[in-house]
Amino acid sequence: MNFTIDRDILLNNLIHVQKGLPNKTPLPILYAIKFEVFSDYIQLTASNSDVAIQVLVDDSSLKVHKTGKIALPGRYFIDIIRKVAASRIEIVLQEERLLVIKADRSEFKLKLMDVEDYPDVDFLDLAEPVILSSDMIKEIIKATNFATADNEKRPILTGVNFKYQDNHLYAVATDSYRLSQKNLSLRTHSKTFNIVIPNKSLDELSKILDHIQEEIEVYINPNKVLFKMNKIWFQTRLLEGTYPDTFKIIPTTFPTVISFNKEELLSAVDRVSLLSPRDKESNYNIIKLTLRQDQVVEISSTNTEIGDAKEEIIPTSDVVGGLISIAFSSKYLNEALKAFNSTEVTLNFAGEIKPFVIKGNMDSDLLHLILPVRID
Repeated sequence: MNFTIDRDILLNNLIHVQKGLPNKTPLPILYAIKFEVFSDYIQLTASNSDVAIQVLVDDSSLKVHKTGKIALPGRYFIDIIRKVAASRIEIVLQEERLLVIKADRSEFKLKLMDVEDYPDVDFLDLAEPVILSSDMIKEIIKATNFATADNEKRPILTGVNFKYQDNHLYAVATDSYRLSQKNLSLRTHSKTFNIVIPNKSLDELSKILDHIQEEIEVYINPNKVLFKMNKIWFQTRLLEGTYPDTFKIIPTTFPTVISFNKEELLSAVDRVSLLSPRDKESNYNIIKLTLRQDQVVEISSTNTEIGDAKEEIIPTSDVVGGLISIAFSSKYLNEALKAFNSTEVTLNFAGEIKPFVIKGNMDSDLLHLILPVRID
């Protein structure tokens, strides 16, 4: 095996494929990246228990002198390519298990693993795909993934629920204290599905999509989902179990509705939460929102050990309904507001001890729900 390639091209593709390398695994061979060198392209594969990634490299800078396949220690190889200053890299298989990397005046020799030990990775693309744009998938991840649970008490809640029914795709995330839901109409008809994708897998997919502008084919299988791009295949396991029916917990009637400039509300919440007390269970800053008789909204925090904070905000339009006083996590509101592209948001209150819903003037397909907390 012998080829040369531009260093930047190789590194960019390695950065994509490294997202499939495990941090820890009982199978040492999975620390390897599988290199398959053909006459006019290279195929890179990495896999762990959650994610498998395959990348096709067919750049014009690639010159293959001899084909072959190897399994090389992934992180060491990536670190070498990242550190060298050469514009062009030469890779030569010197002996059966010794790889030589030449970059200008630098030369590295890497001991290889047995490529025959590398497990076959099945990228399942048998079913009819759902077609989504890369921008749409990124927007779904941005709007939902932060609201997933970060502990394993209820593993099913550590992922985002993708449910397709009635020609709509619902993407829902909840940690049981807050909820984010994005509702999209699909251009292509698809069979009904109801799957849960791990939040960590979606984080890695989002990083890849930052560099992708194209249509993505999404193949949904019983326990895996494959996102098929032009030169990158990204496959992740699905979480097992039944996702809760979140439609039932979203209120439908709101006695009080208040509109705000999003940035003004976000800034006020940031400032007031500086002195807010922390909830013992979640350790999240608790603030209080009160609608006064004069239709001014007061956001406040009271901390017996440190001090108090208070800020007044004028709603952007007439308040609908009666007075309200409600306490909740400032972290939850902060993260929810940042997920909106809207300039104006409405807080829709079902009651002082009931969840409230946030909507945006430019995000008709998105809602966030936050549960209040009781304070004495």
